[in-house]
Amino acid sequence: MPAVALGPNPAHGRTITEQFHAFDAHNPHVYRALERLVARRLAAGATRVGVKDLFEDLRRQLPHGVAGLNNNFTALYARRLVDDHPRWASAFELRRRRAA
Repeated sequence: MPAVALGPNPAHGRTITEQFHAFDAHNPHVYRALERLVARRLAAGATRVGVKDLFEDLRRQLPHGVAGLNNNFTALYARRLVDDHPRWASAFELRRRRAA
C-alpha cells in the first residue's frame, strides 16, 4: 500500500488546509448547506452526524454537484461546524490531526 502524503499536494503545491480555505472562500454556500443538513438531522433525532454522508447528500441535492468538494475536507468542515456550533460537539467524532 502506498504511503499517504500529508504535506503539500504535489499537484497543487498546497496543503489540504490551504486547499480547504481556498475552496471554502469560493463556495460559502457549501458550509451553509452543511449547517442546514446538520440542523435537520439533529432536529429529527440523530445523535451522530458524519460529514462524509453529508457530502454525498450535497452531491445528490445540488443540480450539477459541487466541483472541487474533496473528501479530504470532511474533517476541516466538521471542526468548523463544532467551532461555530459548540452544542453540536457530541454529534461529531473529531480525531487528533496528523497534519496542519
